[in-house]
Amino acid sequence: MSDEEIQTLTRPAAARTAPEQTNPTAPEPAVTPTPTWLGPVLLVGIVLAALNLRPAITSLGALFEETRTGLGMSGTVAGLITSVPALCFAVFGVTAPRLSRRFGPAAVVCAGMAAVAAGLLIRPFADSAAGFLAASALSLAGIALTNVLLPVIVKRYFPDRVGTMTGLYSMALAAGTSLAAAATVPMTDALGGSWRTGLLVWALLAVLAVLPWLAIAAAARREKRAATADGAAPASRPDAGPGVLRSRTAWALGCYFGLQATGAYVTMGWLPQIFRDAGVSAGTAGVLLAVTMVMGVPLAFVIPRLAGRMRHQGPIAAVLCLFGLAGYLGLYLAPAAGAWAWALLLGVSNCAFPLVITMIGLRAKSPAGVVKLSAFAQSAGYLISIPGPLLIGTLYQHSGGWDLPLALMACLTVPQLVLGVLAGRDRTIEDECGMRD
Repeated sequence: MSDEEIQTLTRPAAARTAPEQTNPTAPEPAVTPTPTWLGPVLLVGIVLAALNLRPAITSLGALFEETRTGLGMSGTVAGLITSVPALCFAVFGVTAPRLSRRFGPAAVVCAGMAAVAAGLLIRPFADSAAGFLAASALSLAGIALTNVLLPVIVKRYFPDRVGTMTGLYSMALAAGTSLAAAATVPMTDALGGSWRTGLLVWALLAVLAVLPWLAIAAAARREKRAATADGAAPASRPDAGPGVLRSRTAWALGCYFGLQATGAYVTMGWLPQIFRDAGVSAGTAGVLLAVTMVMGVPLAFVIPRLAGRMRHQGPIAAVLCLFGLAGYLGLYLAPAAGAWAWALLLGVSNCAFPLVITMIGLRAKSPAGVVKLSAFAQSAGYLISIPGPLLIGTLYQHSGGWDLPLALMACLTVPQLVLGVLAGRDRTIEDECGMRD
């Protein structure tokens, strides 16, 4: 990051926001100095947090059969575990605004990273499916809180670099997802072949992520105490945000989030099986899934930066949906013949996630608005996404093939496109609700 961007970060929040009309005769409030080390530490903290937002899920996916056998899971319990991530993201994400209001977003992200690390440390030692599920839920709760609050951290400390910083942590998130999916099995084999060891390795990365957030949370706490001592209001209070339920843009973002998450979960869960049923070897099918996921690493950095420079992000949402539509149609017509092309197309389409995270940061004027919008859009979106993979599996089982499931996925890209265009309009939830930020 350039010196100018670091200077932008390390300036106090009041100096980075748009000037407001004030009484020229009133005394200026005291400005709490921000430590110069905070900028680089925030960059490291955001990247490490993003790297840890998916390995708890994708590392388990890579060793799921071994884990299921080792713990004696029934098919019902195994199915429950595959549905738990989206459910936890929805349920625990709702609590983020209240916790952020009480303790501050930096402290909650720090606690979230600690929960991720604790869950990943505990679950390899579980001797029952119930214990394993509970430890996984602990990690997923921490991920849910961090999911919601990272856009708030970006808005708070990088108000004029929302696209760039969202791109940075979206790229790190995609890298963590791909790394855990690709490296878990080889690392497990290298460490003796135990699935418990293979899952435990990822706890080390989570523990590492806690360290910078301890320092960031401490700095935020000192800033809040100093502001309170000077008689100033805290820098960001989520309860001052708008009632997002009255915002059409918030609903559009939530539904768009849900449809893009549905496509992503269906792709991660079923794409290898689609290729294998078409005659592609198991090894090649796995590589094709990796290609789809790796596409998100560079594009997750480029798309938010581009979106941050545009007043209307709808055209990007429309293009991504068209890539998805082309990918599903290709799988429908010639799954094996064009397998690499369809994997690439769906990889581009799945980059709707960094786009919607960027739009969350742009559709509210203040960190207070962002935390409410982020919690609402992500919680509603993950709830919407829960039935998708299950429905696709049911259609596949009862129809005996992939024509009907793929036709459904292709049809879902149409409302996703419309919702993306609506969510991308240049407006804020504060303006829509007629409330001051």
